[in-house]
Amino acid sequence: QVQLVESGGGLVQAGGSLRLSCAASGSIFSINAMGWYRQAPGKQRELVARITSIGTTNYPDSVKGRFTISRDNAKNTMYLQMNSLKPEDTAVYYCKAQIRTGWNSAPSDYWGQGTQVTVSS
Repeated sequence: QVQLVESGGGLVQAGGSLRLSCAASGSIFSINAMGWYRQAPGKQRELVARITSIGTTNYPDSVKGRFTISRDNAKNTMYLQMNSLKPEDTAVYYCKAQIRTGWNSAPSDYWGQGTQVTVSS
C-alpha cells in the first residue's frame, strides 16, 4: 500500500507565495519521476512541474520562472515553491509519483488526494 499526502495549500493574495509538500509512504522500493498537476473548475487537469529521480525538471510556460519543484529522496518527499502567484493559479493541486513497490515490480502511478490553492486578486 502506497500513500501520497499533499499539504501546504491555502488562500493567498496575488503576488504572494505558497509551498506545497507531497510525502510518499508505504511499501516503496523506489520512486522514479514525480510531478505536480492542477485542475481548475471546468478545466482539464494539467501538468505544473515534473522532476525525475536525478533532479531534471521541466515546467510549462505558464509557471516557468515562478514555480520551483524539488525533492528530497531520503524523505520520499517532493515540494513545489510557488511565487508571484496569480488568480489564474487557483486550482486543486495534485501530486503524482511513479513508484516501484518491489525490486521486480514495474513502476505504477500514484496520486495524492489534492490540496486547494486559492489566489485572490
